[in-house]
Amino acid sequence: MLFKSKMDRTFRIFISISILIIGISCFFPVFLDEEIPPEAMAILIGVFILIVAFLLWMLFGIQYVFNEEYLLVKGGPFRSQIAYENITKVSPTRDIYTGYRLSTSTDGIEIFYKTGFSGSVKISPKEKELFLSELKKHCPHAKIEF
Repeated sequence: MLFKSKMDRTFRIFISISILIIGISCFFPVFLDEEIPPEAMAILIGVFILIVAFLLWMLFGIQYVFNEEYLLVKGGPFRSQIAYENITKVSPTRDIYTGYRLSTSTDGIEIFYKTGFSGSVKISPKEKELFLSELKKHCPHAKIEF
């Protein structure tokens, strides 16, 4: 079963402002020099497109997938396979600024597990209740604090 990430309005505004700042940074040299060679302009456009595409891939590609043996949490190039037997606790979180997170909302879930680098991952599925119901089926041993 596949779940998409929930995205807050504030987060969308933040991303839009970030893309605007990246655009200004990439194209600022155009305003300083009246004669920009076509090769330099192509490089500037290419860098801008690559940075923005990577950023959007990371944000809009966030998915949480229930597989047979593990929960797959992915966002852009980042992927975590969390075996169900390693999940120890699931709790609500509003902290979006620290830790390992593949979340774009303040209304999130923190999944604690034994094998993780930071010990937990913060996620924000759109359909939170359905996600928790599915997680309970796969992890009856986990302490779910909802």
